[in-house]
Amino acid sequence: MYVERSPSAVLAGRLACAWHRTSEVATTQLVVPDACVDLIWGPGGPFVAGPDTGPMPATLEAGQALVGVRFRPGAVGDLFGVPLEELRDRRVPVAELPGWSGLLTELTEALGPMPSGSWSKEARLDVLQAAVGRRLTAGGGRTAVDPDSRAIAAGLGEGRTVSQVAWALGYSERQLRRRSLLSFGYPPKTLQRIVRFQHALRLARAGTPLAQVAATAGYADQAHLANDVKRLSGVPMGSLL
Repeated sequence: MYVERSPSAVLAGRLACAWHRTSEVATTQLVVPDACVDLIWGPGGPFVAGPDTGPMPATLEAGQALVGVRFRPGAVGDLFGVPLEELRDRRVPVAELPGWSGLLTELTEALGPMPSGSWSKEARLDVLQAAVGRRLTAGGGRTAVDPDSRAIAAGLGEGRTVSQVAWALGYSERQLRRRSLLSFGYPPKTLQRIVRFQHALRLARAGTPLAQVAATAGYADQAHLANDVKRLSGVPMGSLL
């Protein structure tokens, strides 16, 4: 079972949600690109799920639980101490990231001396969010977010070309590419495809006919939509729905 909840008020500008997932049986869940980055606490300890460019299978054994926080697209900054491009399509233990090696000890100490199996998912999420909040507060400029990141994603998501978005924001295409890589871990064209795919997925899940989804989300036609969905998710739209 997968459950999302709103992030703490102090982190709402940076986090899309906090979430937990518990598997009653052994299963593999397909994770599709969404331009987000997650900090996840699983059975093997905390790790970062970087920005994906394709489908990523996530395997859970029966009874295992994950808790995590999901950063909004473009809202990570340099929180993890490495360029997002280096985390792309990777799952990286936080112990390998600068300044994060003590996170597991920090989390377990915050939960107290009770056996780890007694920790509730809600308590684990609370201490995970608190740890993120402390690092954002202590990070200063290191965790700053590009103020134009939302405008970059919005412009590309509206179907404008890379050159049009760059011109509207007063950048060269090279500057836009650099900012896109720093904020999202993707070059602009990849970011555009993923933002468009997520828009299409939201429309389809709301019951919009696929031909209308294609037109509204900015695809050339329904075949273009089908091909792009298969390329990004590995399965047809019907399977995602």
